[in-house]
Amino acid sequence: MPEPRLWIPGPTHVRAEILAACARPMIGHRGTKMKELISSIDGRLKMLFGTEQHVLVLTASGSAAWEAAIRCGVLERWCVATNGAFSERWAHTGHDCGKQTIRVEHEWGDGLHPKALADFIHVNKSVEGLAFVQNETSTGAFSDVGSIAHAVKKAAPESLIFVDCVSSLGGAPFEFDNWGVDIAVASSQKCLALPPGLAVVAMSDRYLERARSIPYRGYYLDLVRAHEDWQKHQTPATPAVGLFHALDEQLKAIQHEGLVSRHQRHQEMSDIVNEWANSRGFNNFVQEKHRSPTTACRRGEGLDTATFVKHLKFLGHEISDGYGKLKGQTFRIGHMGDHTLGQLKALLACSDSVLKEMGR
Repeated sequence: MPEPRLWIPGPTHVRAEILAACARPMIGHRGTKMKELISSIDGRLKMLFGTEQHVLVLTASGSAAWEAAIRCGVLERWCVATNGAFSERWAHTGHDCGKQTIRVEHEWGDGLHPKALADFIHVNKSVEGLAFVQNETSTGAFSDVGSIAHAVKKAAPESLIFVDCVSSLGGAPFEFDNWGVDIAVASSQKCLALPPGLAVVAMSDRYLERARSIPYRGYYLDLVRAHEDWQKHQTPATPAVGLFHALDEQLKAIQHEGLVSRHQRHQEMSDIVNEWANSRGFNNFVQEKHRSPTTACRRGEGLDTATFVKHLKFLGHEISDGYGKLKGQTFRIGHMGDHTLGQLKALLACSDSVLKEMGR
């Protein structure tokens, strides 16, 4: 039986052309060809983030990029807005890096509230920055980065804005410069539809200035060192050359599709899943205004979600059960990356056949 198509919220399906790019002949990572490859990635990655400032790629997971952002951007005290499992994990990471980490807690499934965050930062101006997740993968809650960043910077102009766009970059608009973000991190296996193993980072001039003043940033995750080498189209340590080839190939494909068209395709997939789920009695875990364009999280409403997921996988489509404390209560569909509308409709048709077998 062939491997099922991945509709989990990452890693997602990877096209054969991208897998082939990973298998290209090896090149020396200090040679001219590698410099040309990094140069090609640089401009397209800036386009993806919506920035004319600074980008780079780490051979690491998104969690490593979280840690790098903290170690290089926080001296003592920062704030994390939590509304799900991954934002809570970022807060844990700050604590484990020895930083005083203050949480502004929201309900799981709730979008973040710009005014509440701005009011908190205004009262607690000693925090060096605010971190939050654009698309909380555990719940499918999507927050308005631009409104949050604008409100917080108005309340405390010196605060840095840290954004996790791990499961949204490439599937939803991101305007790093226009929104006033200071550091944004994402990883390769979500909307970029690459194998896991790369983290992509965008940084503002202001963030880099702050980072240069912070001691003991480490070596592998020192974003100042990584930035200095990236300007020379190099990396401090050996990169995953095959994955860099795949990233370059995918960024070219994204540019060919067009960001507007790509974002629209993700929104259309979200609309299709939303209509299907609502008509079958599976309510959205989040309010409609915070619905994610890349990750559907639906209440099981009495459904045996583990059995539903298992039977669907047997038919060639793999989705996810609920995450963390939502396991067994929700199911999730990651409609992200290079999936097409036709493939999504095939998934939902198979879902209907499984639900019929289960007496729903």
